[in-house]
Amino acid sequence: MAVSLERSGGRISAAGRLVSRYGLVVVLAWIGAGKYVKMDSRTLIEHSPLLSWLYDLFSYAMVANALGTVEIVTAALIALHPLWPRVSAVGSAIAVVLFLGTLSFLFTTPGVIYAVVKGLPVLSGQPGQFLLKDLVLIGVALWTLGESLESARLRNGR
Repeated sequence: MAVSLERSGGRISAAGRLVSRYGLVVVLAWIGAGKYVKMDSRTLIEHSPLLSWLYDLFSYAMVANALGTVEIVTAALIALHPLWPRVSAVGSAIAVVLFLGTLSFLFTTPGVIYAVVKGLPVLSGQPGQFLLKDLVLIGVALWTLGESLESARLRNGR
């Protein structure tokens, strides 16, 4: 049993790559589409020293629509990996920047830490645990970026 399971390691890894890439695509597209329905990041952006200035220039709806559009376009670019790995790399790079931005909210948004128990910060469900998932998503975006760059290099014979 262990030997046959070990032999399927390559297939399992391939499935993991597929689920990782297109799971990232679904998450980005879904969150982006959600920005058109409701602005769930308003409070996060308002408290961000990096991004709060956006509301001095643009309405909440305009910022939400712009972010939603960027997330949907980013998802589409990442999904194009089999056809255009360079284009997919651009999408992955944008995703890394997006996730760096959202991870910064962990440190700037009031209410992220619900309590401190025995020295361990306990994250609130919203926004703390919601934001923490971006730590994994940035890892996936970095991986898709690297894989796309490598695929582009191999296609060009370098």
